[in-house]
Formats: sequence, structure tokens, C-alpha cells
Amino acid sequence: RLALSLWDDDRPKAAQSLKKALEFNPVHDQALLYQSNQRIDQEDYDGAKIIIEKVLKTNSKNELALAQLAVIAHLKGDYQTEESLRNRALNSWPKNPHVDHSIGKKLSQKYRFKEGAEYQRKALAFDPGLVPAKIQLAQDLLRLGLDGEGWELVAEANEEDQYNILMHNLQTLHDEISSFTSLEEDGIVVRMSVSEARLYGPEVLKLLVEAKNVLSKKYDYQFTQPVYVEIFPRQSDFAIRTFGMPGGAGFLGVCFGHLITANSPATQTENPTNWKSVLWHEFCHAVTLGKTNNRMPRWLSEGISVYEERQRSPNSGEQMSPVYRKMILSSDLTPVSNLSAAFLQAKSPIHLQFAYYESSLVIEYLMEKHGIDTLKKILVDLGAGIPINETLQRHTGSLSELDTGFKQFAEGFANAYAPEVDFSEPGLDPSDSAETVVAFLDQHPGNFDATLQLALRHLKAGSNESAKTVLNALAGRFADAKVHPAVLKLLARAHQNLGDTEAEIKSLLQIFEVSDDDLEACKRLIELQVERKDWDDVRLATRYFLSINPLQVEPHRVLAEAGEALNDAAITVRALECLLEFETTDLASAHYRIARI
Repeated sequence: RLALSLWDDDRPKAAQSLKKALEFNPVHDQALLYQSNQRIDQEDYDGAKIIIEKVLKTNSKNELALAQLAVIAHLKGDYQTEESLRNRALNSWPKNPHVDHSIGKKLSQKYRFKEGAEYQRKALAFDPGLVPAKIQLAQDLLRLGLDGEGWELVAEANEEDQYNILMHNLQTLHDEISSFTSLEEDGIVVRMSVSEARLYGPEVLKLLVEAKNVLSKKYDYQFTQPVYVEIFPRQSDFAIRTFGMPGGAGFLGVCFGHLITANSPATQTENPTNWKSVLWHEFCHAVTLGKTNNRMPRWLSEGISVYEERQRSPNSGEQMSPVYRKMILSSDLTPVSNLSAAFLQAKSPIHLQFAYYESSLVIEYLMEKHGIDTLKKILVDLGAGIPINETLQRHTGSLSELDTGFKQFAEGFANAYAPEVDFSEPGLDPSDSAETVVAFLDQHPGNFDATLQLALRHLKAGSNESAKTVLNALAGRFADAKVHPAVLKLLARAHQNLGDTEAEIKSLLQIFEVSDDDLEACKRLIELQVERKDWDDVRLATRYFLSINPLQVEPHRVLAEAGEALNDAAITVRALECLLEFETTDLASAHYRIARI
């Protein structure tokens, strides 16, 4: 019980508790089944079966153990064995609803919502009063985009178990969603708050229609039902809609197939994100999950989505960095055959983030070595129920060859990243003087961290020319690679202090070549361009700003000014209409300007 309660928040302690329980009783069925459940999550089906057999050796009729074996058979595409194992599990109690509920719940956790819903219906046919099955079915239907029946079941379950927090949360959220407005085009339905829809709803719909056209064509997939996209201005509402409970910090969006949930820019803190990149990423999931009937491992799904982010815009998605370079060249690189575990057993947030990046590199490797047609064949096989490692072997050779080939590819990619820059850790202390850092750099020229430390010391001392000199030298060492944004930000600061506007703008523009979510750099660029009346550039920069946060008044005000200066009526009117949504706007002036145009 302690392991179960700790699992979501402290997995190392949960594992210790589980180990302790099995030391007391090596055949404790619940502890063993918990372990096998984890192995199923990691797609280690053979390892899971070994643990389940320990349970069945003690009790050959354990229905939950047989249910787990049925899940494994389903995930491996062996549906005849799946049915046989279900029948064995029901042998002692032919109408045991918990068997089907258990199988269905696990399949839903593996994103097989349609199959999971079918099992919950079987469970409810045995026992119409089984509230857990009704709750799970409600969630499955909502994630399948079948809102009518889904919300009815939420209301039913909430009435039958008024102390169920999950159903209470969903019922409350339903009332909130009812106030949303809907935007529809080409089989895409966007639901968002009325005020946010007025500010950037049309741009959301335009982006999603473009994503549908580009990605559906690329992966040869046609949607047969609408895709629903719900954007929540409160993170807690997003979490409840997505997970059933508050929490989920760090998730920007989630795709279940025909349903995408996303946080709006209103939830952003000190680390904003580009909502266009997030929605493109999530819609790519809708395409690949649809093509595979939701039968794909997380690493492959995330890898394709991150890869497609970069294909849309080179400054989007996870990028090579000194941290990732170090992780690739160390023991942190996970073999392709075991990549699912990298998501489920990540040692830290940065390791989880790296799992996304590594997965996208696998897609780059597959594209380069085997091409898009092979990747599409892999997706077709997954849709037919063939396990990932089996289909990889069918189309790319043995798993050992794939693991070896990818490792060489990734290491070559990492070594080719700014080879003239020394990314080793300098071991300097923040209290070390500038002279100490200079002495270190004399022995280790081009050291990344030491150069940044020296530049910071120069800037703090007001030695802006010295800071510019060392930073330009470091930037030159990146050669063909894009200069790291940390270098560019310090360069822009040095240029600003020196009053060199041209050079500062150049550094700021370079930041946008490697990052699509640097709001502060964007604010500064707009400020400089407005001063210079570079209206074409102002228009571009404000659009960049609005793709990060369209909920601030200033970019709309500046865009309206740029539109008027450029005699662009469409841009001006749209910007002024957005300005009408803000309390600080001079409404009479805005209406007059619209009418005049």
C-alpha cells in the first residue's frame, strides 16, 4: 500500500517499499502483480510474464494475473490467446466484472481507449452497478471524442458515488467547458474560452487545418471523425480534463487520438512556450495514433512529433545542446529497443526531456537510413497489432544492428556539434576572479562554461568590449552549428550596453534561429524596431511574440501601428479588434480607427 501511495511522487521510495514487502512475503500476489504491471508499461512483456507465472504458481486461478496475461496477448496482437486467457480468468466466476474492468483499464492506460471501452461495457453487462467500470468507461468515451454518452456517464457515476473526487472534478469541469465557444473547419473542432477565442482562436484553427493537411498527406492517413481540441486557461482544468485530477505540471498538451487537450498561454509562468509548436506536436500525435489505431509505443509517438516540430520550423522542438551532447556521449543514451523505459524510468526531469530528444533523433536516423516509406510501413504494422520490436526487425534489420547503428549515428551527430568548442566542465567557483578564469582559458581555450563565466564577470564590471570580444570568439567556434542562445543573449546585452543597436538586433535575430519561445528577446527586438520604424520587421517580430503569448495588449497595439504604417488593412483591423478585448484600450479610438479603415 505504501508503494502504491508513493509511486507518482517518489518512485525510488516506492520501489524500496515494494522490495520490502516481497522480502516479507516473496509470493505476495499484489506486490508481484504491481511489478508485472510496471513491466507491461515498459513493454517488457517477457519480463512481466515471468513475474505473473510466480503468482499463478501459487494460485493458478488468480483472475487478475490471468487478466494481465490477456492484456499482454492483446498488446502483442494475439487476440485468440487473449480471449482464451479471459475465459480462464472467468472460469471460477463466469460473471466476474472485475476481470473485464481490469483488462480494459490497462488497455486504456496503453491508449487503447476503444478496446478499453469495450471491456468496460462487458464489465457493466455483468454488474451494471460497478461504479469503477462506469468511471473508466466515461473517461474512455470522453477521450474518444464521444462526449454525449461520456458526460452522461460522468453525471451518473457522480450521482451513484458522490464521494468520488474524480467524477466530482469532471462534473464541475463540464460546467466550465459548457461556457466555451467552438470554432470549426475541415473536421477540426476547437473549444476555448470566449475571450481567448477572440484574441487568437482563428490563428489556432488556421494552424490546425494546416497541420492536418501537411501531416495527413505525409503519413498517408485520413481522419474518419472530427478531431476535438480543447484549450484551457487554467492549468487545473487542463489537468482534470486530461488526468482526472489536479496536477500534471510540466505537460503542455496531451493527445488521446481524436481529442487533444492543451494549456493556453494564460497558464505560462517564467518559462513560456510557443503554443503553435505545442499544437503542431499534438496534432502530429493525432495522425500517428490514428494510423496505428493507438497501437504505438510512447517513444515512437513522441519521437515523430518532436521531429515534425523541427520539420515545420528549425527553431522548434528539442535541439542539440551541450547538455544533450554530454548525455549522448555518456551512459545516458538508451538503446532503441528499450526506449520506452527511458520515459517511464527517467532519473530526473532533464532525463525525461532527453528521452524526447533522443526519440526524435531515432526518427532522423530512420528517415536518413530507411526513408519515410519504411517509417510508414512500421506504423501500418503497428496498426495491425504487430509489436514494435518485431516490426522494427521486419523493416530495419535486427534489433542489435538497429541499436548499434543508431548509437553510432547519435554519437557522430553529437561529436559534429561545434567540435571546436570545449564542453567539459571547468570546475570553477563563482567566487573565482576574472584573472583565475582567464588563466583557466589560457590552458583550455574555447571552454564553453568558462567563457560564459568570464563574459558575465566582464559585464558586471562594465567591461563590455572585453565581454563582446570573448563572446564573439566563442561564437566563432560554433562554425556551422547554430550558436547557443546563452552566448547570443550575453552578446546582445554587451551590444546594448555599448549602444550598438545594429549589432544588438543581429544577436537578437540569431536567438530566434535557435529558439521559438524567447519572449524577453522578442520584447527587446520589437522595442528597437519600433524606435527605428522598421515596420516590416516589427510585423514579423510581433507575430513571433503572439505565437508565444497572444494575451498581452502591447503586441496587438504595436501590430496595429505597424499595419497602419504599411497600409495593410487586414492586419490592422485584426490587431485593433483584438485590442478591443483589453480593459486598458481606448475603445473609442480603436473603433474609430477600424471604421476609418
